[in-house]
Amino acid sequence: MKLEKAIAVCRALPGATEDIKWGADLVFSVGEKMFAVTGNCADAEGISFKVDDERFLELTDRPGIIAAPYLARAKWVKIVDFKAVSDAEAAELLTRSHAIIFSKLTKKLQREIGEK
Repeated sequence: MKLEKAIAVCRALPGATEDIKWGADLVFSVGEKMFAVTGNCADAEGISFKVDDERFLELTDRPGIIAAPYLARAKWVKIVDFKAVSDAEAAELLTRSHAIIFSKLTKKLQREIGEK
């Protein structure tokens, strides 16, 4: 996986917004709720995102993927070795992260995002 491709996937998801939080983190959100976080520079140390509860242990058992610092209790993982996943798998995981967060938004907000 290449970080640039992961960022492009996040930017292309419906209703996705991005901003800088905590001084140096590029945060992707939907409905003002985060679904992915990475560093705001070319040499970022990885990308973190939400996963389904049942996939958390499976993914963190793989080399190059760890429990995301500060967010592990919410079942977030961090890819620290960009060779750990293919571009296709990364796109699938990021799209799923977006879908998980989107599903937790109010129905009204979901409709508003869907109309844009």
